[in-house]
Amino acid sequence: MAKLHLQIITPEQIKLDEDADMVIMRCTTGDMGILPGHQACSAILDYGVMRIMDGDAERRIAVFGGIAQVRNDNVFILANDAQWPEDIDQVRAQREREQAERLIRESEDDVEIQRNQVMMRRTLVQMEVSSYPLVGKAKRNG
Repeated sequence: MAKLHLQIITPEQIKLDEDADMVIMRCTTGDMGILPGHQACSAILDYGVMRIMDGDAERRIAVFGGIAQVRNDNVFILANDAQWPEDIDQVRAQREREQAERLIRESEDDVEIQRNQVMMRRTLVQMEVSSYPLVGKAKRNG
């Protein structure tokens, strides 16, 4: 069966460089699923959970914006940041979510409200990803 080759790269490191059966990523226009043979395309990534399926295993990684390019069964992700479940401090994420909620309620400036909404969205993605077990840790790069 054909496979995709998936690379996830952040400014700090290569987070993943391996083959997979399917990738589902959050784009600014909604979720996009990629299977082998997918049409070539580019997409802007939103804050969200990326699902990586390979055989019976499914892993999840938090991705915080960036771009994706799909071409010839290669999925290249250049992300602003990406975090595996064990990279995320759940207590800190919860504390930051509460702080963002408080700041949104207290702020009267639209720019500040939007900035804090982004912070809250980031913490919600972190909390979701950190609730999933890490599978196949030995195969991934970072």
